[in-house]
This record gives sequence, C-alpha cells and structure tokens, in this order.
Amino acid sequence: MPSLILAFALALTAGAAAPDTTLARAESDPTATYWVYVGSESADFLHRIRFGPEGAVVEAEYSVGHLYRQSSVPELYSESEAPHGVAVDADADIVYMTTGHGLPDGKLWALEAGSGRLLADPVDLGRFPASLDVSPDGEYVAVANFNLHGRMEPSNISVVRTDGMTEVGRIETCTMPHGSRVHPTGRRHYSVCMMDDQLVELDLLTLQVRRRYHLAAGDEGSLDPSDRGPHDPKGPHAGHAMGHTASCSPTWVQPTPDGDFVWVACNRSDELVEIHLESWTHQRRIPTGRGPYNVDVTADGRILVVTLKQGNAVEFFEVGSGTRLARLPTSTRVVHGIALSPDSRYAFISVEGIGSEPGKVDIFDLRALEVVTSVPVGQQASGIAFWKMELPEHHH
Repeated sequence: MPSLILAFALALTAGAAAPDTTLARAESDPTATYWVYVGSESADFLHRIRFGPEGAVVEAEYSVGHLYRQSSVPELYSESEAPHGVAVDADADIVYMTTGHGLPDGKLWALEAGSGRLLADPVDLGRFPASLDVSPDGEYVAVANFNLHGRMEPSNISVVRTDGMTEVGRIETCTMPHGSRVHPTGRRHYSVCMMDDQLVELDLLTLQVRRRYHLAAGDEGSLDPSDRGPHDPKGPHAGHAMGHTASCSPTWVQPTPDGDFVWVACNRSDELVEIHLESWTHQRRIPTGRGPYNVDVTADGRILVVTLKQGNAVEFFEVGSGTRLARLPTSTRVVHGIALSPDSRYAFISVEGIGSEPGKVDIFDLRALEVVTSVPVGQQASGIAFWKMELPEHHH
C-alpha cells in the first residue's frame, strides 16, 4: 500500500480526518475565504479545501469506506470505489459525488456540506457514472454514465430526483457520454459523447433527447434526435463502427452564464467549439494546446478556462475576442477539472498526478493570470466543485 494511502487510512479509521494544519502560503492573499470539494479517484477520498487570507489547506477528508459505514449498503473491498464526479448544491449545502466502480455499476452519493454526514443510501446508476451536475433549483442531479469498462455501445444519462434520491430516468444518448451540464434555466441538459463527436441536448421535464449536433470539423450540423451514433447496433450506421474514428472526441460541454451558448472541448483535435443554442449552429473554433479536457466560463462571462489533460497546463482565453491570455503549466501531470469562484477571481484546478504521486489542486489568480498556490490531495485528483465563499465581517 503506498505510504500516502496508508497515512490516509490510519487517519480516517474513525471517519473524517483531523484537518491538516500545515497551510500552503499564498503569494498574493485573497480578502475572501473560498471552499471547494475535490475527489481522489485512486485514494477513495473526498477532500474539502479552504483557501483564504491564511493560505490554502485541506480542511477535511472523508473516505468512501466511512460513507459506507453510515449507510445500509455493504461495502465492496475488492477494489477502489473511484470517486470521479463532484457537484455542490450551494443553496442546500449538499455535496453530490459519483463513484465509478461497482459490480458492474457505480453510485451517486449525497453528503451534507461541512459535516460530511451521509444524507441517504447511495443510488445505483449505470456503468462508471462520471461527470454530474445539479439543476439550479436543486431538484435533480444528472449523471453521465461513461461506461469506461463496458462494451463500445451507446450509454446514457441518469436523472435522479434529489427528494428521496430516486433515479427517475435513464436516457440513452451515444457512446461514452461525459461533461454533464444543466442549462442555467434548469430545463435543458447538455452532454457530449467522446466516441461519436456528438453534443446532445435533453429535456429534463420529458426525459427525452431534444436535439443532437455533430461536432466534426467540416461536417458540423444538426442530427436526427434518434441518431445514437455509429456504435448503435440498431441504428442507421450499424456495421460501420469499426471504421469510425472520432475526430473531435469531445470531453466536456459548458453553457455560458447567460445561457445563450455552449462551449465544447474537442480533446483530439485540440480546439474549443462555440455553439449558439437558439440557432443550433457553431459560431467559432478556437485552437488550444494539447488535449483540452474541461472548459468553464467565469461568472462575469469574460474568461474561458480550459484544462489541457495531455498538455499539463491550463489555458485562459478572452471570450469576446477568442484571444489566448495565458497558458500556464500545472504543478504535476494529467490536469483534470475546473471550479471557478463566483466572483470570477480564482480558478481551482484538479491535477491527477502519475502513479504514486499525490494529486494536487492548483489555484490560479484570474486577474494576475498566475499560480497562487498548490495543495496536495489524494492520488488521482478528479472531479472538483465550488461550495461557498465568505467575505470578511467588515465587508458584510
């Protein structure tokens, strides 16, 4: 057992770990205090990070085993559960987390933010539930079942009603869906499929596919809502999957704060694609560094933040002009997820690391466009989500 994992296991035998009191000192101190949650896929932990005038610290850690012991579900000991996706309902102070491994299906968990108390038994979903999002009203969670270890065939999006933690729908989309995002209005949901170059729009009230868009350069355009891609054994492209190679290979989609556009990360072709939602047409393609993985837009709508999974860096673009503002290296390799502060000031970036290396959360100042500090977490840091920020008392 790696020493890092052993240390975590010893620290968490009674549940939540004692907070790490070693603060990573920031180069330029913030005036507010920020909290984010991040998963560690290989270490089976959920971490809460606090960043403020005193620096950055891992404030609390919760093991998946500790969560199992709060539930009525028997724990699996054969392999890691692999926390992958994290989303936060800040209004209700609830953290949602997916664990990708199962027999064969993974789970969705709901924890009370702050205390780490499990709010309900985990919900069984599909194969390797990965990215997820919460509707603005907090009533639904939508999870992309990535099907990492299954056959190359269309997978689905699970829709879970949070009141009672009940799966109310499982909508088949296309092969290897990822990047689950709910539109700011709460009615529509967007995901992409890595193997089929598709962007898929769902109606969360009818639980139906509403529209599809083909993302391959030179062949962009609307698809029939029933077209589940070349890997669908019953679809119009049946028999052609062997010769099909995704040229965009999208890994993430992110609606803009105003809800007018979505941005898609094309991991294979190294570009971002902007789609206008009303006309359902692409507007721009912006070249990136190697392997864009996640993309997000600051709350003020000004800056695009892109993780370069194969490029071991984070890129920043001005939305209006499409101009690249900076490309900054991360503190370790295999950069993953993005959480942005609601004041558009900081980007919290999860970086997986390699082998026995700890994962990291790198914090970037979006004004200075520089790294502020880096916080070690468990191995293979994965999904990351913003919880809350607090101003000093004299600012209230």
